[in-house]
Amino acid sequence: MTISLADLLYWAIEVYIYIIIIRIILSLIKINPYQPGVRFIFEITEPVLGFFRRYIPPMGMFDFSPIALFLVLKVLQMLVLRLFSGIGI
Repeated sequence: MTISLADLLYWAIEVYIYIIIIRIILSLIKINPYQPGVRFIFEITEPVLGFFRRYIPPMGMFDFSPIALFLVLKVLQMLVLRLFSGIGI
């Protein structure tokens, strides 16, 4: 079984989407942010979410940057599939 570059990129984006969903859930509940697993999730998502927060500031107590990031990642997944499936990489 061979794994193509398109498959690898697709699944890497998919895993990152699930990590963002976990981060959203963790931000809704009170949890110790110094736990290693929680800190890891926040450290790998904060740089990208911080970029989106510069352009989409929180409205009241709602932060829409994870939604924007989710949409961008889904579009990126579709582009990866379309671009790489045509050339067989």
